[in-house]
Amino acid sequence: MTSSTSASRIAVVTGGIGGIGTEICMRLADAGRQVIAVDLATRGERIEAFREQVSTYRGAIRFEPCDVSDFKACGGLIEHIERHIGHADILVNVAGITRDTSLRKMDPQQWHDLMRVNLDGVFNMCRHVVEGMTSRNFGRIVNLSSVNGQTGQFGQTHYSAAKAGVHGFSMALARETARKGVTVNTVSPGYCDMPMVAAVPHDIRQQIISDIPVGRLGTPSDIARAVVFLTADDASYITGANLPVNGGYFMSF
Repeated sequence: MTSSTSASRIAVVTGGIGGIGTEICMRLADAGRQVIAVDLATRGERIEAFREQVSTYRGAIRFEPCDVSDFKACGGLIEHIERHIGHADILVNVAGITRDTSLRKMDPQQWHDLMRVNLDGVFNMCRHVVEGMTSRNFGRIVNLSSVNGQTGQFGQTHYSAAKAGVHGFSMALARETARKGVTVNTVSPGYCDMPMVAAVPHDIRQQIISDIPVGRLGTPSDIARAVVFLTADDASYITGANLPVNGGYFMSF
């Protein structure tokens, strides 16, 4: 276990394999962080593709398996990192799933399956890092929410509820840790150029884009840059905030 300095802080990124998560890992590594990408061990081919993609970072990004919906597994992960790698200074919770269906067709299992990953996973990881962060008087936690946590979306009562809950959780935790040098914020992506949006019929996708004031879909880099900003050492006066990255699709104050 090694102590951390500003230049070598360790960042743990859940949902680190693929898309936004991988981009966040790379951007954090570019900023000099040692990055632990966390995802399910069962994603074999994608893990190998990830390792190939980040091979140029020469060990600055590594993979550790964990199911964030499992409280004990999250505890074991953080214990392993603290014992063998160093202090977990930065936590970015990206892991999440979508299971779109209208409430009239949704069964309790569908609701609970999504909540276990999208909301319980945030609790599980934060619970296991927050004590160490507060004892060291430094920590940066960024939880990914969603524009749909603010606007709602058809077929996403569970997803929208979870993402709204993520920000409520983050604000409350921010109050608990503010005097201990630990900031807690959310980033809320809008519509991004990702496989889920690409699968939408062309005419609907064009309508979505036309409703975005900047006139384009977001990119993983747009989201990653926001995360890196909030995890910086000198972002110490920003906590309990939600940073919307949606091209103006939803505006509030």
